[in-house]
Amino acid sequence: QVQLVESGGGLVQAGVSLRLSCLVSGRTFSSYHMGWFRQAPGKERVIVATISLSGSSIYYEESVKGRFTISRDNAKNTMYLQMNSLKPEDTAVYYCAATSRPYYSGSYSVDGMNFWGKGTLVTVSS
Repeated sequence: QVQLVESGGGLVQAGVSLRLSCLVSGRTFSSYHMGWFRQAPGKERVIVATISLSGSSIYYEESVKGRFTISRDNAKNTMYLQMNSLKPEDTAVYYCAATSRPYYSGSYSVDGMNFWGKGTLVTVSS
């Protein structure tokens, strides 16, 4: 079984940066395509960004392109989400997710991910 633990969330003002981390344990981290999803209050969980096993392929949801950067360090079993120029509309619980599907497809749905963390709250004030 895979365990995912997010960290790095918090309350920040608009325009600043924040970095989220996701530590993965239990199985070989490099065997999983990974992703970040978020769920704003009263809304569905949606994709933010995903990254392939080696990090060579990356997908970003349109609203975060140019502001967010996803990365992974397979030696540290950790995935990151660098979030710059944060906006109030980025306020959400951010979830780390992993999929064991063999082929990286980029724009995964929630159902496409097998394992989830419990989430970390990011609140951006205006």
